Amino acid sequence: MKRSTRRLILLLAALPAAVILIGIGYMEAMTYLEGVPRDFWSGLEWAAETLTTTGYGADPHWNHPLMVMFVIVIQFLGLFLVFLIFPIYVIPFFEERFEARLPAALPKPKGARYVLVYCYGPTVSTLIEELLRYQRRVLVLEEDQETARRLQEQGLEVVRMRRVLDELSFEDIGHALAIVANGSDHDNAALLLIARDSGFTGPVYALMEDPLHRQPLMTWGAAAVYTPAHVLAAALASRASRRISPAVQGVQQLGEHLGVAELRIHAASPLAGATLAQASLRKSLGVVVLGYWSGGRFVPRPLADTPLTPGNIIVAIGRQDALERLGTLAVPLRRRGAIIIAGFGEVGRKVDQMLSDAGEETVTIDRTPGEGVDVVGSALDQGTLERAGVRAAGAVILALSNDSEGLFAATMVREFAPEVPLIARVNQPQTVHRLYRVGADFALSTGQVAGQLLAQHLLGEEYIRVEQDLKLVKVDASGLLGQHPLQARVHENTGCQVVAIERGDQVIVQFVEDFRVAEQDAVFLAGSPEALDAYHALFRARRSPGYPALRRLGSPSLG
Repeated sequence: MKRSTRRLILLLAALPAAVILIGIGYMEAMTYLEGVPRDFWSGLEWAAETLTTTGYGADPHWNHPLMVMFVIVIQFLGLFLVFLIFPIYVIPFFEERFEARLPAALPKPKGARYVLVYCYGPTVSTLIEELLRYQRRVLVLEEDQETARRLQEQGLEVVRMRRVLDELSFEDIGHALAIVANGSDHDNAALLLIARDSGFTGPVYALMEDPLHRQPLMTWGAAAVYTPAHVLAAALASRASRRISPAVQGVQQLGEHLGVAELRIHAASPLAGATLAQASLRKSLGVVVLGYWSGGRFVPRPLADTPLTPGNIIVAIGRQDALERLGTLAVPLRRRGAIIIAGFGEVGRKVDQMLSDAGEETVTIDRTPGEGVDVVGSALDQGTLERAGVRAAGAVILALSNDSEGLFAATMVREFAPEVPLIARVNQPQTVHRLYRVGADFALSTGQVAGQLLAQHLLGEEYIRVEQDLKLVKVDASGLLGQHPLQARVHENTGCQVVAIERGDQVIVQFVEDFRVAEQDAVFLAGSPEALDAYHALFRARRSPGYPALRRLGSPSLG
């Protein structure tokens, strides 16, 4: 029996006894002090009225001083009981009844197998969305009560940990497909060891804070250990500096051959104002524009007459060298100033280290003085931006830990230095479009990084999200055999776009007139989930089992 239940039962037994005793006391006091006898039921009624503070009917006034003191004491006792009973007895009882809907143990081996996510947070939010989008069952193991309730209200399957990790029963853990550990480093290590001791043989993927903790977990049997903050730092650094490989200022890369880049069209670009048809980027450069950001809104699958408007950010796919040439055209001006890093936490330190190792000059800003901080102050203060030399900077990287502060800082920097490339990290993926709206050139969240790192393991590489309504998928060529990829009316009939053909070790984006799809080719498609389903239905194509991982840019050594 739960503690709150025992308390409530005790309360229900004690209250009638208290009412009876006080009623008898009142009956006797009225007889001997006031000289106005009351029967048992009248005394009981008076006791109930007093303790519940509802007021009096027949006895509103007393004369004897001792009687008056008795009444006052009982009145205060009634008030005390009201404030005591609800917070200590009643509310905890109903809270535990509410919590009873949150399972406290892993489910028995029945129904679909699940991916167990330990500790919810922004780092795993994107991954959970992807798993649910592809009908994968997700079970969140959560310690925080409020978070567990909120997740359950959102429709997620949650197990609430009321005890420490090593006291939770893991006897049914074998029904899990995989485990994603997103707790503290030591809790992740404990979860790994407990799961293995309980007979779990599936893959365990850990998201760690300290890269030095990676090797012990790999030794203990983790399938992969990642430090998303450091991979995020690598992506930000590669965006700011051409000296860091890969040189393309892109966002994602698809296998070894193709890359996906986000590039803002500069006003001085020769592409500015031209339509996609006039620019003819596939024919001239070998890149395909998948969509563009305008005013904080992503527009997928642009038409041929869509203009390349200055300030818009285009999302393009192509070979790395082709994307480099596109980057030179989109942003023809090369700034040579120092790279400003605002925020010197874990991400900011790693960005500074990577840029310094690459030979870049950096200037760091942080509110707290310390080793490595060049300018002490807030990125929200124009005086701080002036002292850091933001107007002459080669780029500004916002590595702030608070999304609201980062959004405001991006606004301040863009107003203070309109021409400086602005790069930002965020925690919540939904903040990305807001940063684009205020003028950031590139924004990336920890959740996006972790989601892309783990999706290749957990989704079977079916297809990976580029943006909310845009996917890349690799299928076999059976539906297009003997046809020219751009003359098969794929886009007109399905809404998909053929972006490339893989032939052996070669990926082809530019198609000559006599090009024909061969049996051993693979086709890369871009489109919404609905458009991709329409392609599979119309062209009877199968998803390729060898679909390469679509991953965030970063140094593999960072995990």
